[in-house]
Amino acid sequence: MAMRDGLLPEFDHEMAVTRKLLERVAEDRFAFQPHEKSMTLGRLAAHLADIPTWGQTILQEAEFNMVSGAPHVTRPLSTRADVLDVFDGNIKKIRGLLAGMSDADLMSPWTFKQDGREMFSMPRVAAWRSWVMSHLIHHRGQLSVYLRHTGSKVPSIYGPSADES
Repeated sequence: MAMRDGLLPEFDHEMAVTRKLLERVAEDRFAFQPHEKSMTLGRLAAHLADIPTWGQTILQEAEFNMVSGAPHVTRPLSTRADVLDVFDGNIKKIRGLLAGMSDADLMSPWTFKQDGREMFSMPRVAAWRSWVMSHLIHHRGQLSVYLRHTGSKVPSIYGPSADES
């Protein structure tokens, strides 16, 4: 079995779960911020919609060079419908890229640099799991807490939630 054949069902499952949480984001609470150092709910939702696009760089480029002072900027989205539309478009595009990857492609090196200095290099499949999948799951966990604090019902993620038994 090709590696992509194991990665695609995981991708589909995690994106479906993420979409369930994004569907629960209350537009009138986009400005909610649990702490001054935390992202707002709207920015967090937009970030989750954007994370799958990081897979494009990993799957199509040999390296990524992050330039200091030029952080990744998530475009602001002002409605839940916008968030879901961007998320759906991104996952469709990125899923197509992943579906086209061979084992050799996934095992080829991907390098992360900062200001031209190599920070690490790893097989693309490892970068995919870390920078796309684990990163998305991390922020999805944050979103579940935001949902609870804003009075939205938290859907089932890996099993029943307190709101859905």
